[in-house]
Order: sequence, then structure tokens, then C-alpha cells
Amino acid sequence: MAEQVEKELQKIVGVRFRATGKIYHFDPGELELKPGDDVIVDTEHGPGFANIATPVREIESALAPSDLKKVLRLATDEDRRRREENRATEKRGKAVWEEKIAELGLEMALVDVEYAFDRSKLLFYFTADGRIDFREFVKELAGIFKTRIELRQIGVRDEAKKIGGLGPCGRPFCCASFLPDFEQVSIKMAKEQNLSLNSAKISGTCGRLMCCLRYENDTYAAENKLTPKVENVVDTPDGRGVVTESNILAGTVKVRLDDDPEKAPQTYRREDLTVVMKKRPKQQNPGRSGAPAAEKEKAELPEEAAQAPQADAQTDAQEPIAAAAAAAGEEKSAKKERFRRPRGRRKKPGAAQNAKEGTPIAPNEPS
Repeated sequence: MAEQVEKELQKIVGVRFRATGKIYHFDPGELELKPGDDVIVDTEHGPGFANIATPVREIESALAPSDLKKVLRLATDEDRRRREENRATEKRGKAVWEEKIAELGLEMALVDVEYAFDRSKLLFYFTADGRIDFREFVKELAGIFKTRIELRQIGVRDEAKKIGGLGPCGRPFCCASFLPDFEQVSIKMAKEQNLSLNSAKISGTCGRLMCCLRYENDTYAAENKLTPKVENVVDTPDGRGVVTESNILAGTVKVRLDDDPEKAPQTYRREDLTVVMKKRPKQQNPGRSGAPAAEKEKAELPEEAAQAPQADAQTDAQEPIAAAAAAAGEEKSAKKERFRRPRGRRKKPGAAQNAKEGTPIAPNEPS
């Protein structure tokens, strides 16, 4: 029996820097941490104040992030007090922003302000229709707060996540309540869920496709595979019929039976149905087409009677064609005669001059 190689394990823990922010993974080391604890972590921009979001767990070292940073320590009361002071500075930053924007006449909408825990920089998140020259604005902000200033332009989805609000369903925004990050959403997901493709009905407050289309799509895709599609021909306990409507989540299907097509469609559980074919082929109606009827009449006529009218028709059709061709040929000949010009042979200059002088020269003799 071959010896099993023990895989090296790595401890990780998930933390959030904001209540609804993305979860980042850190190395907890030997610290005993649980969800809800406030901690100080090591980041690329210095120490940061974070909150434990997931329990400590072990994974294979090969699956752990290569740049995994450590949780430095549990937060103290002094750290919490400093965080509150930073929040006060952020509120002051919003007021200063509005004042300076009005003075400089810049078209920039402030979304959020973040002050680094170590107070090394102050970040302003804003939205704008285009590119803005805010170099003078940054200088004035740096002179007021005496720290490094960063301005970051964000999109409408990030704006909705930071501001929050209520969605069309009446609940708080998914992005602002529990979704840690934005995922790609496509119109195909709305089609798979049998939703109206009206943009007003499948778009969120931010104007983009609703995030819930993405995280519900896997369930709908799995249920779609189990549910017969509309126009499928199926066998039911009451006979064969065609699917007219399906409820994917309820697992029910409405079928119009072939035995009684005038009757309202019957509702069945999808487990009780068997799909016979995807779509019933359309039947051609011979009465609407003149070709089959004409062939049938021709077959009923005697052979001579069927050929005689055909020969007469060909003769009658050829006579006017021949007359038209003759008339066209005569007209073409008349045009040629009308525009034809007499062509004479051009005489050589030497021969004409000698003819005047009275000494003609033979054509092939050198002069």
C-alpha cells in the first residue's frame, strides 16, 4: 500500500472593511477569532480596521492566495476610538467637498468618503458624465486636511452599492445588503427565467440589469432542464397533447390534448409527462395549392386530350414571339442604314502630291 502524502494546510479567515463590502481573506495565525470580532489587519496601504466575516478554516496551501497577509491583532478600545474620529473626518470631508465644488463650478457628484485607518490618505468617490480636470481642486483639499488626497470616479452600480436604497421588489438593494461583489449579468438570464424583456422591468434602480438575475439563474437553468418546453409534444395520463404553458418553479405544465383540442388546457405535474418530440411538424394543406389539383385533373384526362391543348398552346405562344423578333430585326437594320457613313480609302500624302504634278508612281516601286 502506497504511503499517503499529507497535504500542507493553511488557515484563512474572511474579513470586511465595510458592512456590505467585499470579503478579503487573511492569515489568522495563532489568534482565536470568531465572526463579529474587530481586528487590525496588514494591507498594502498599511494597517486597516476590519471585522471578521467568516470563521477560521483550513484549506490546502496550494489553494490559498499567494499574497495572503496576516491579521495583526484584535482591535482595542483605542483603535475603535480612532475609527470614530476617522468617521467624523469623513463627514467633514463631505461638507468641504460640496462647498469647494460650488466655488469651482465642477460637475462632480460625491458618493462616499473614506479615511485610511492610519490617516495616510483621504479618498473621495464621485461620479461624473465625462473626464474632469480636478487638479486645482485636489490642491485645495490637501491644504485643508493636511494629508494625501485621492479622487476616484466610479460607475452607477458602485454608486448604488455605497448609497443604498430600496429595489423594485421593495427590499434593500442586494449589493448594499449582502452581495460582496458584482458579477456579470446578461439578458440571456432573463430569457431563461421567462421574464419580460422590457428594460424597465428587469433593470434595477441603478439602470443596469438586476443583480438577482445572476444568483437565481443557476436554479432556473436546472429547473429548465427538467420541465418540458412550450410546443413540446408530450404523453400524459389522459393522452397525447401539446404543451402550451409551463411554470418552472412550481413544476407544472399545461397541455392541450389532441383528443379534445377545443377544451381548455389541462394542468399536469412534469413528472407525469413524457416528451415525444420537441415540436410537431406542420401539415401541408393540398386544397390551398393549385399544383396538386392541376396534376390530379391532368391525370384524369385521356393522353391525346392532354397533349393536344398543350401543343396548341405552344404554337399560339410561338407565333407572337416570332412576329415580335422579326419586327425587332427590321428596326435594327433600319437604324444601321440610317447611321452608316460612306468610307473612302485614305490616300497617301506622297501619292496625292505626285498626282498633281502628273508623275504617278507605281504602288510597289521605290521612289
